[in-house]
Order: sequence, then C-alpha cells, then structure tokens
Amino acid sequence: MYNWRKMTDEQRKSLLELRKSQKTPWHSPPHIQGERNRFHITAACYEHSSIIGKSCERMNEFESELLNTLELSTINIYAWVLLPNHYHVLVKTDDARKTLKALFQLHGRTSYRWNGEDKLRGRKTWYNALEHGIKSDSHFHATINYILHNPIKHSYVQHWQDWPFSNAKQYLDAIGKTEALRRWKEYDISKMGAWDV
Repeated sequence: MYNWRKMTDEQRKSLLELRKSQKTPWHSPPHIQGERNRFHITAACYEHSSIIGKSCERMNEFESELLNTLELSTINIYAWVLLPNHYHVLVKTDDARKTLKALFQLHGRTSYRWNGEDKLRGRKTWYNALEHGIKSDSHFHATINYILHNPIKHSYVQHWQDWPFSNAKQYLDAIGKTEALRRWKEYDISKMGAWDV
C-alpha cells in the first residue's frame, strides 16, 4: 500500500505516466469492473493508525455503521472482521461501484466525526478501500478463512470466536467446528494477505 514512499522520483514519474495513460487512479489500484459479483473488500486507517480502535465504544459504533452500510449496498455479507486500524468484508453485490461509494461515504462521515471527537481536524483518517474479485469457490472459502483468522494473525486473540468484532461465532454456529476445521485445512491462506501488515 505504501510503496510510493519507497520509490525514486523517476519510478514515481514512470508509474504516474502509466496510470494516466491507462486512465486508472493515480495513487491506488483501479477498481474492478466486470462480471464478478463476490468481492473481498478491505480498508485501512491511514498509515494503519488505530483510529477505529481508539475506544471499545467507537469500535461498537463503527461495527454497526459498517454492517448497516453493507446491508443497504450488497446482496449478502459472507464474512467480516473489524480491527482497530482496518477491516475486511466478503460480500456479494450486483454493483461493486455502488458498494464502494457507500463505503467511501461512510469513511467520510466517520472521518469527520472522529476528527472532531479527537480534536484533530484535517487529519487523514482513511487510506482507501480496495476490492478483490473472488475467482473461484476455493478462493471464496480461503477468503472466509483469511478474514476470520485476521484477529489471530494480528495477535489480538488465539481463537476466532474470541474476537467480538467479527461474524466468526455465527459462522462456526452455522457450519459447526468440525466443518470449519475441514475448510481451514482444505482452503489454504498462506499466500494471502501480503498487503495486510
């Protein structure tokens, strides 16, 4: 996400020229267009600062707002997790642009409110939201595993169901621990998430 800062001036210039010529966003990957309707969407606070996680109350409020936003802009929410500095969701939508627009509006509202609460007007709160189209059923199940495993990856808890800001408990209740363990073993996540540091 932050490779821009590591580039030389010449590399930056070359990348910007390429993105301009392709009519893609200058400072982020292009948003997906096409036939896919299941997406892994992730968004992070700027420089991974724990702005969402300033307090448990803020986490609870944002969880509610995020889920309400997704319920209004998607067909189904398969998996989600909220951490102090980022979130991941796996959704089905008939219009990814509409879903992203709704999330960007949520980011704008929360950024304004939190910056006021924190007396930090002008602070950059969110970095972006990026979507990855789901390519196959295997990719779909691996993405669920990745999302629900995220609090463990970041050393917040030792078990999925111990993290209060995800749908891990509902997922485990729906399919059972035996099936969840089978899916964990079958759908590898070891090559996922290099961007999620």
